[in-house]
Amino acid sequence: MNAEQKARAIVNFHKQELCDKEGVAAILTISGGDGGNVYVQQANVAAHPDTPFTRRISAYDPKAPRISTQIQVGAEHYNRLVRMIQKGEHPKLALDLEVSFTKEDSCWDILAELPGSDLKNELVMIGAHFDSWHGGTGATDNGTGSAVCLEAMRILKMVGLTPRRTIRIGLWSGEEQGLLGSAAYVKKHFGERVGPDSNFTVTLKPEAEKFSVYFNNDNGSGKVRGVYMQANESVRPIFRAWLAQFRDLGAATLTLENTGGTDHLSFDQIGLPGFQFIQDPIEYGTRTHHSTMDVFDRAQPDDLKQASVIMAAFAYNAAMRDGQFPRKPLPQPQTPRGSQ
Repeated sequence: MNAEQKARAIVNFHKQELCDKEGVAAILTISGGDGGNVYVQQANVAAHPDTPFTRRISAYDPKAPRISTQIQVGAEHYNRLVRMIQKGEHPKLALDLEVSFTKEDSCWDILAELPGSDLKNELVMIGAHFDSWHGGTGATDNGTGSAVCLEAMRILKMVGLTPRRTIRIGLWSGEEQGLLGSAAYVKKHFGERVGPDSNFTVTLKPEAEKFSVYFNNDNGSGKVRGVYMQANESVRPIFRAWLAQFRDLGAATLTLENTGGTDHLSFDQIGLPGFQFIQDPIEYGTRTHHSTMDVFDRAQPDDLKQASVIMAAFAYNAAMRDGQFPRKPLPQPQTPRGSQ
């Protein structure tokens, strides 16, 4: 954040702080989209820009203070209100707001599996998140990812092949609030990471020894173009061989880089192989991501078919390997519980 951005953030912090203190009926903010599109996420609790993100309070936190109602308004409608006020008009708004917070334990992950054969106690996973924001129907974030994983499982079941390792699908809840569903699942079954990024420790559970790899789909409706390797160079020859058969479908790119926050990170942060596919952006970042335009019409059927086939192939190939997937070393030592 440069000096100008910080100064603007401080002004916005004080504005919201004042509105909360005065008990205003609502705060209207202009949406980042146009053409009738409105981007919607969660309300914000006022926080000074110097406050670390890990110490900021979410609006849905049970300990969150009372805050003003916050409403995103379409750019064209917002601008019209501004023009009316500038010309001396006194517009009035009528708001009918019905919202509530549910209990913290009111969401669930969805899990299913195809049992393996000689290595059935070892696990390959595929997944996507099943929750979405409220502006649209969550079609591309992440109905499409969920559909790709479901179709991959259907393909594997339909062809009648028996994988050596068990293949499990996880459709996660609470991803939008911070990977809550996948993080809770990983913590319960495989282990956890404790402490700040500069000085963390990882404790693994016995189930982690039987875990092979996790593949995720969560970047919209576009075709799969390759894989983010999560700085794990040892997987390059494996992915290169697997992608060779899909070169005619446009999937050939490998990068050591990581993509933005999604559920593969719940696995990766404790040293388990977890990967997200590279996808065509289409209009994900410019129109559908967390917006009122995230609806069924924006899904690309042919692209989803391509992604489903690749997801099925990756899951099956991983389940049939002689060895488990190679892991990258963590900066801190791992201490498996119950494995001594």
